[in-house]
Amino acid sequence: MELQKYSALIFDCDGTLTDSMPIHYIAWRETLLRYSIEFPEQKFYAMAGMPSDKVIMTLAAEQNVEVDVEKAMDEKENEFIANLMHLRPLEFCVDIARKYHGQMPLAVASGGTLPIVTQQLEHLGIIELFDAIVTAEHTQRHKPEPDVFLEAANRLNVPPEECLVFEDADLGVQAAISAKMDYFDVREIAAK
Repeated sequence: MELQKYSALIFDCDGTLTDSMPIHYIAWRETLLRYSIEFPEQKFYAMAGMPSDKVIMTLAAEQNVEVDVEKAMDEKENEFIANLMHLRPLEFCVDIARKYHGQMPLAVASGGTLPIVTQQLEHLGIIELFDAIVTAEHTQRHKPEPDVFLEAANRLNVPPEECLVFEDADLGVQAAISAKMDYFDVREIAAK
């Protein structure tokens, strides 16, 4: 992969740097079942990259269920943290971040929350690789809108068109395209 032509690399977190998606799904399923909300695994992956509050509001509206969104979000995050010991890195992207750390600016741009993203990166011992971390709290609009990637480029002081995004979800790929950034879909590696 020819990365030297880029001025900065931007990584999604969940499913890109960390193999967290199965842990997130279990946390979602366990939490939402307490509210009588079904969350099929296929729908979970289709909503990847969407902030938690929007996931809960969307599912509750679709299934006609009243939910205290903040309380459900806290329960889901606590469930995820309780299983953090099972978290593993996705070596392909982590190896790239390690290789280019100090050679070019690196950022994480995630639809997750700052505490959860930070805890994952710290658990894996890779947080120091990144010059900027941008999460759902840092932008008004979220993937598939380009804001999280544009904010990451801004914090790295690099023009968007000089950035390469590593992503694992359709919403994230759409966001990278909207940001006028090249992207690498890490699902291509998993398929091989």
